[in-house]
Amino acid sequence: MSEVTDAVARVAEHGPAVPLMLLASVAALIATAGFHTRWSRRRGQAPPADDTGARPPTGGRLAGRAEDDGGSARPSGAEESALWRMRTTVRDAPGSLAVLCAALADRRIDILSLQTHPLAQGTVDEFLLRAPAGLTGSELADVVTAAGGDHTWTERADAHDLVDAPTRVLALAARTALDAAELPLALRQLLGRCTIRSLPAVVGGAGDDVPPEGALEDTVLRLRAPEGGVISVERPYLPFTPAEFARARALVELDARLGPRVPRGRDSLTLPEGRDITVRRADTRDVAAAKAMHERCSPRTLGMRYHGPVGDADRYMNHLLSPRFGRTLAVQTASGRIVGLGHLLWDGDETEVALLVEDAWQRRGIGGELLGRLVAMATEAGCASVYAVTQASNTGMVAAMRGLGLPLDYQIEEGTLVVTARLDPAPRAATSPVPHGERIGGE
Repeated sequence: MSEVTDAVARVAEHGPAVPLMLLASVAALIATAGFHTRWSRRRGQAPPADDTGARPPTGGRLAGRAEDDGGSARPSGAEESALWRMRTTVRDAPGSLAVLCAALADRRIDILSLQTHPLAQGTVDEFLLRAPAGLTGSELADVVTAAGGDHTWTERADAHDLVDAPTRVLALAARTALDAAELPLALRQLLGRCTIRSLPAVVGGAGDDVPPEGALEDTVLRLRAPEGGVISVERPYLPFTPAEFARARALVELDARLGPRVPRGRDSLTLPEGRDITVRRADTRDVAAAKAMHERCSPRTLGMRYHGPVGDADRYMNHLLSPRFGRTLAVQTASGRIVGLGHLLWDGDETEVALLVEDAWQRRGIGGELLGRLVAMATEAGCASVYAVTQASNTGMVAAMRGLGLPLDYQIEEGTLVVTARLDPAPRAATSPVPHGERIGGE
């Protein structure tokens, strides 16, 4: 993984000096190379201290508990079967793994892939299995235990797990190199269901007790964040192995070496009255311009966005624009002034979307355009849903959510309206970005 870090970093650091075809070749090489539950209903926008991942849980359970008969995989001409992921600890002795493999074969369980995670005592073996559809997780665990396995864990798998580990790690490294906002998602996809927290640097607080190389403590790993502070990853249902710790550390080191970065693409759009605007990604380098936009917004507009008085704008801006917590889109005029912001904030399984459009630029379709693009990003990232926290009187935000053409759920909690959109597996036309130079309609 360190070799991947070095290679990707060297290419990315050249920036525009690297010919486009070379970057495309590197991307093609990487692509083919060997490979929460309840939302936090924040009424303000204080920095979250909870999950920053976006993919929903896959339903894994500890061995010995009954499993539902979920989606099965059935090869052509074969009996009905199902995919399973399994981990078990075996003795580090000649023949131990062979006994386990023979026991699986006796039950007509096919081993599709195997990874080993060496420990100080014993070895953790991670399998991808194809088993008869009628086999339950408990029965699978019993087979493994009888063959000498210990601390066995199983969960249902799907076709995405058929990608081998080297290809998967290379692809995650490439995504992280291109976009700093991908790091939390890459860690989630690398390590499975886990809780990722970004803890700010505080004198005598987070980070002071974490060595430069990071720390691994059973079900918790902590790494020094590139911007200071600590990235904490917790997975209570399954201890981390040294190999997983090394992979996570390599991704964080890659992120640190490349520094702040966002994709440079931007789209030019035309408003109904003929004025041109640009939509692009934003990050903490846009704090000053974003703060200036806030100062031009009316108290009513800010109150609709933040559901209460706005205090320290610098604190809000640094958090909202940080790629550690999500992705931000900015709308700017021909003169370069930012007049709208859209945020996609990682908040567990129900990712939050939030919009702010300067008063003079409202009711021109900007909010709907931002929301559609954010939902398309959430869908691409694997989010199951997005939610917006607003007030019932915010008719613009409610109309924009309805304009997505997605199933919506409404919930009132202490006077605050929460609108949740359930996402389709593939983006709908209503959520697709408007092509370069196209016009956008009014709200």
